[in-house]
Amino acid sequence: SYVGEEAVASGVLINSKNGDGVTSTHRGHGHYIAKGGNFTKLIDELHGKASGCNGGHGGSMHVAELSINHFGANGIVGGGPPLTCGAALTFKTKKTGNVAVCFLGDGASNQGTTAESINMASILKLPAIFVVEDNGYAEATSSDYSVGGNIVDRGKAYGLHAEKVDGTDFFAVHQAAKEAVERAKNNEGPTLLHVKLSRVYGHYEGDAITYRLDEETKDIRDNKDPIKIFKRKVTESGLLEESQLEEIEKNIKKEIEEAVSESKE
Repeated sequence: SYVGEEAVASGVLINSKNGDGVTSTHRGHGHYIAKGGNFTKLIDELHGKASGCNGGHGGSMHVAELSINHFGANGIVGGGPPLTCGAALTFKTKKTGNVAVCFLGDGASNQGTTAESINMASILKLPAIFVVEDNGYAEATSSDYSVGGNIVDRGKAYGLHAEKVDGTDFFAVHQAAKEAVERAKNNEGPTLLHVKLSRVYGHYEGDAITYRLDEETKDIRDNKDPIKIFKRKVTESGLLEESQLEEIEKNIKKEIEEAVSESKE
């Protein structure tokens, strides 16, 4: 589940043009929706139907839609970065002006595929953005334990522009991604964004989350929910009224219910 991480996919991909490429992770439903994927086709994919975004062959962990340059969620940890380099190299060679965005987790930041891809992106000055969604745990292993050194410093060591971003704040993610896109399109090379956030639920549906204290989970739900934070910021600043947010939620809920009902039938 992508619950608790919504500000990242939306904050990054709202800066994305239709032709830009995206590679995703096993936690990929949020990326697919934010990329502009069709919600009904996503639900059909989860049900294994031929009308699904990947013909029913991918399922939950491998949603993909090449028509919108969504190159796939990936069950292989660290499987996305090499695909990102391929897309970015294509964009650069063909001078399309597009950017390739790679979402990966803190666990994938330790993979050799990631190190090789970041190195390649650096030396070829590829229009690529590597977004490390550090939600605190690789399955049940704390990133405080498993990640040596500093992810931002790793990016800088390869010559990338690298920075840490508050993943609970849509506006912070949006601004950092906007600047990364501009750098990529100005031939200033790739960017690494170390985005800190917290997943609300466990690694998988039904995870008992025995590795996390109940107090930590409560703190995440109360204080680190990006939807709550977004609502507070836009209402306090006068950008949106509470009634407008309620209308948006009502419409989205209706869309979800209709898509699920239609797919089940």
